[in-house]
Amino acid sequence: MPDQEKRSPRNQKVKLKKSRGRTVSSQRWLQRQLNDPYVQDAKKLGYRSRAAFKLIEINEKFNVLKKEMRVIDLGAAPGGWTQVITKHVNTDLPGSQVIGVDLLAMDPISGATLCMGDFTKDEVINHVKSLLSGPVDLVLSDMAASSTGSRQVDHLRITTLVEEAFLFAQEVLSEGGTFLAKVLQGGAEGSLLTTLKKSFKTIKHVKPSASRKDSSEMYVIAMGFRPHI
Repeated sequence: MPDQEKRSPRNQKVKLKKSRGRTVSSQRWLQRQLNDPYVQDAKKLGYRSRAAFKLIEINEKFNVLKKEMRVIDLGAAPGGWTQVITKHVNTDLPGSQVIGVDLLAMDPISGATLCMGDFTKDEVINHVKSLLSGPVDLVLSDMAASSTGSRQVDHLRITTLVEEAFLFAQEVLSEGGTFLAKVLQGGAEGSLLTTLKKSFKTIKHVKPSASRKDSSEMYVIAMGFRPHI
């Protein structure tokens, strides 16, 4: 891992001084955030979210980011993944381009074009396509629907988002390209994997150490895109 991306040793545990009217659940969330070493290191290194370390680890294992490539980052807000991408991709090169897409607005990131909109809408998809300067080498999706409190419902909703991202990837990926997406373990991802195997040479799974232990999230990496003839 490059020096600027190395995490520091874990700090001593921080305790909340007063509840200040917070609910029990919000107190637990804040306590976890204050004592999360990835949150602490993200702030220290200037990353907008702890999720940046997930992509850093995935890239170390699978080398998905190249100096010259076109990348689309779906579900980009607040921009942690896009920051990591622009550290590896030289957007001054003619074959390079980085586009981040999300429902939420994001502060500018040097080297990236950021789009605000609902990726499930045709007008947003068409807008993103209009920005492309050529075939895409990598499509990433860290998209997640708002939690409903039901693990099964949340699983189905994120699987639907991944399917939307894959349909888009099929339209823009170059031959040999890569698709990386967050999924939730729960059963429904089986049909998705079957579909991916028809379009990619290699399928891998990874749960980065930055993913919370109590989370069912994992990432599927599909490499070697084979356009259907």
